[in-house]
Amino acid sequence: MNLYENLKKGFEGSKPFLLSPHSEVIYNYADIDHLSGLVATHLVERGLVPGDRILVQFEKNVSAVVLYLACLRAGIVYIPLNTQYLKKELEFFAADANPKFVITDKKRKRTFELFIKTSKILVIDELIKISEKIKESNVNYDLESSSSDTAAVMLYTSGTTGKPKGALISHKNLIANAQALTNAWDWSKNDVLLHALPVFHVHGLFVGLNLPLANGSSIIYLDKFSPQKVVNILPKSTVFMGVPTYYVRMLSESALTKDSCKNIRVFISGSAPLLKKTSLDFMEKTGHEIVERYGMTETGMNTSNPFQGLRKAGSVGLALEGVQLRARNESGDISEAGEPGEIEVRGQNVFAGYWKREEFRSRDFTEDGFFRTGDLGRIDSEGYLFLIGRKKDLIISGGLNIFPKEIELVIDSFEEVQESAVIGLPHPDFGEQVVAVVVTEETARLDKPMLINKMKGEIAGYKIPKEVYFFDELPRNAMGKVQKNILREKLG
Repeated sequence: MNLYENLKKGFEGSKPFLLSPHSEVIYNYADIDHLSGLVATHLVERGLVPGDRILVQFEKNVSAVVLYLACLRAGIVYIPLNTQYLKKELEFFAADANPKFVITDKKRKRTFELFIKTSKILVIDELIKISEKIKESNVNYDLESSSSDTAAVMLYTSGTTGKPKGALISHKNLIANAQALTNAWDWSKNDVLLHALPVFHVHGLFVGLNLPLANGSSIIYLDKFSPQKVVNILPKSTVFMGVPTYYVRMLSESALTKDSCKNIRVFISGSAPLLKKTSLDFMEKTGHEIVERYGMTETGMNTSNPFQGLRKAGSVGLALEGVQLRARNESGDISEAGEPGEIEVRGQNVFAGYWKREEFRSRDFTEDGFFRTGDLGRIDSEGYLFLIGRKKDLIISGGLNIFPKEIELVIDSFEEVQESAVIGLPHPDFGEQVVAVVVTEETARLDKPMLINKMKGEIAGYKIPKEVYFFDELPRNAMGKVQKNILREKLG
């Protein structure tokens, strides 16, 4: 049940795997198989054994793919870190994960040296160069056999409440998700993925790499997202994955047309909610309806709107093959169809638990094995999931439950509004009050009284914001998710 063993079934030696933006072949499948074997051999020769952990932080490049595959082969737990993390955050991760080695670049090595022994820090470029010099006869590393529950990767959650937690993702979890998504999106060896996502996150690392690898597809590999570059390369691609922010920025490119997208089989969006306006504008400009899916660090992908079939507006689709979904209401009972509740998920894609937090398992999982996601949503009678928000973002004002997403949808529907975020802040009488943070369109004229007046008749009075703030932009993390904790800290 080693993930690499499963992925390798789709390899075709001479077929291009990683392509540059100019369509030059960086690695074919034989290259990536050989080089990842050399790096795995090198890591083992340095004393790493199955179950050891390595902490990884460097800018996106092809070496990240090689290192990831080498770790899978050797049974080493790969821990990629957001490239925006700084010294204080890195100290926490190093202390919590207790890695055998840190693999980084020359620039970041200086930061790690402030709190980690130099002998435990490897520079990625040097690691690859040394590995490439291993003589063919010395390549004795093939593949580490592993049980299905053996950890392949550890990903830290964003830590918007409290300290980040390391989610242990197993070989089984990743195999199951790759198979389910292959079926859901009709992925084939003929696909060419335009990869512009970071590779320290589920979206870019697991979905963006594992699916092409499992199916022997090619990847046009960009070091970072550029709307102009992406739009220019779309004609060479069949699949594009992005966060909503990518699609917003692509819409501003005049080169984005129906003709430039004629070879694209599917556009996929995730990691944050896709605004209805963005979806409609993209459909009008390209003729393509973006497929929304829902996933999280701990589970990989859980749902997707059908590749072929009804895609309901505002929905993140149906449960993937092998995934069970349900909602649980405030009373602790399983929600009826359409009734809001906390989303719970069970399946081969769901992780076993958090690193060094076994005592919290009963809090994270139900007695019958469903993971409590912390996401609020409703599942309609046909099984489509509609997300409402995070449980921690629920506003309770005057004893009434208020879902921020519902209010955001109303505000976002106004033509003057680009986007919004609704949060709850303390109130002496009501406990919490509804507060809206609004980003307007460039030429729009909108103030608090005008916004409140527009909302009357659209939504119940107790849901109308008591305060409205106008920002130039909303704070977001690297994957485009609005960081409401920052808004609460700033405005609270």
